[in-house]
Amino acid sequence: MEYSKSYTCSFRVFRNIVFVIILLVSFVLQSCKTSQKASKGYDKSDIEIAMVKAMQWQEKNHKYGKGPTDWTNGAFYSGVMRAHKATKNPVFEEAMVAIGKSNQWKTHDRYFHADDIAISAAYVYLKSIGNPEVDLQATDTWIYEHLYQPQDWKEGKGNAEQKILWWWCDALFMAPPVLVQYSNLHKDQKYLEEMHKYYTEAYNYLYDKEEKLFYRDNRFFIRNMPTDKREPNGKKVFWSRGNGWVLAGLALILDSMPKDYVHRPFYENLYKEMIVKVVGLQHPDGLWRTSLLCPESFQFGEASGSGFFTFAITWGLNKGILDAKTYRPVVDKAWRALAACQQADGKIGWVQAIGFDPKPADKDSWFNFGTGAFLLAGSEVYKLK
Repeated sequence: MEYSKSYTCSFRVFRNIVFVIILLVSFVLQSCKTSQKASKGYDKSDIEIAMVKAMQWQEKNHKYGKGPTDWTNGAFYSGVMRAHKATKNPVFEEAMVAIGKSNQWKTHDRYFHADDIAISAAYVYLKSIGNPEVDLQATDTWIYEHLYQPQDWKEGKGNAEQKILWWWCDALFMAPPVLVQYSNLHKDQKYLEEMHKYYTEAYNYLYDKEEKLFYRDNRFFIRNMPTDKREPNGKKVFWSRGNGWVLAGLALILDSMPKDYVHRPFYENLYKEMIVKVVGLQHPDGLWRTSLLCPESFQFGEASGSGFFTFAITWGLNKGILDAKTYRPVVDKAWRALAACQQADGKIGWVQAIGFDPKPADKDSWFNFGTGAFLLAGSEVYKLK
């Protein structure tokens, strides 16, 4: 009898010890998992919620450069477009359809200016996924006029800055990705050929092969700049968002460009070359400063240029173009920093206002293209494994 009681008691103690060990192991494993998720910050549902909140806040708080068909809104809806492509959440498609119908599917009003086709990125995307409400008539007209009709800029008859068609580096985000999508939609590479002609013209005009960065326009060419017009540290002036436009545009171009397109290696090589340079300019806090080569001029980072860089780098990781060991930590830091730029109501702060050179931003400065950059970055981080 005493042996039986002693055996039962020992068994209960053993069972309780095993139960406690199982609980501890479970707790440790869950803690490690939670810690790992927190360190990476890549919970898909959290990212999707953050993107929806950003879009919804932006749609309630309009601020355009020249109106709802202009480049600022085009950049915003490019982000919405990529958010939908990544998540398939219908709220993003509904937003694109709503702005298209509100705009009567129009472009902006200058056929000669690359900025004014940016809004069509969302229209062409909707058409490509079979949305029946899209009307591309205005986009067709714009592309024909821009590519094939006479224009002073094509002939170097513009003003002091306007010597070529795409004379400012922002243009390389605004028009080329739309033209690649449009070429795919029509299964006609003549649009790709025209795009490549004007892209390489801009590359030869604006790209500094020594620094591996783009000047915003010819006002910043080092040969045109006296010493007192350079950065305070004597370096060349390279604007973060300007180079963000180019690098994000390259990712969008390559994402749509046919793999067998004869000039694709040019874009792949330029993308990789710029990535190496830009990654080396990231700050420990995860963001980039508005002046890439004189970051000490600005105490804080800036969200729009940083968002475009993060999108482009993460796209390369997702496509297997970039080495994960080297570039994943860059994205880890960048996305955590960008997420911290989002306020509780969805607003994306730390966005430099419309401009063409390095200027400061603060936690409350915002613009729709900054939200677009956040959505672009989130759309690729969402897909990381």
